[in-house]
Amino acid sequence: MSEKRNTYKPIITILLIVINVLVYLVETAAGGSENTEVALRFGALYTPYVIVKGEWWRLFTSMFIHFGLTHIASNMVSLYMVGRIVEAYYGKIRFLVIYLAAGLGGGLLTLVTDLQSRDFSLTAGASGAIFGIMSAFVVFAVNPVTRKAFPIRRVISGIFFALLPGFYTSGISVTAHIGGFIVGLILSFVFSTSNICSE
Repeated sequence: MSEKRNTYKPIITILLIVINVLVYLVETAAGGSENTEVALRFGALYTPYVIVKGEWWRLFTSMFIHFGLTHIASNMVSLYMVGRIVEAYYGKIRFLVIYLAAGLGGGLLTLVTDLQSRDFSLTAGASGAIFGIMSAFVVFAVNPVTRKAFPIRRVISGIFFALLPGFYTSGISVTAHIGGFIVGLILSFVFSTSNICSE
């Protein structure tokens, strides 16, 4: 299993990174990735537009939109570091399902929270999807086959410190992180069969 993880080529992970970077470059060329009008035009999540205009597709497109170089760079580094491991265990299709569903889940929880608080802000980024695939490490930590390589204390502490900045740093959508993590965790357990490495 360890050998497969070390030799596996994370095609989907790399493809997702390429797509995100290309979208970022087009955003930049269109007027700047931190420009509100550009972000809205490209599909950032804005609850009033979803509810009033029926633009539910923003739940999907928003996970490929980023605000600034630091945002895209940090997310893509995280995606590569986490994604290549999770993709090697679950295979291309299941990995992609976890990623996309987690991204949608993060957007949906953000939307619900916005409606309750009436505090509407522009939301975008791959972090909800990334937290979704990060949740798979919890499965690895409790699975008899993989738990030695993924000690539960290390996994929990890593997730805790990854979530922590969202609670005190403005501009970070902690609801997207939590929503993505919950959906990812559910799917990770569902997809966790006796042959976790199978394609």
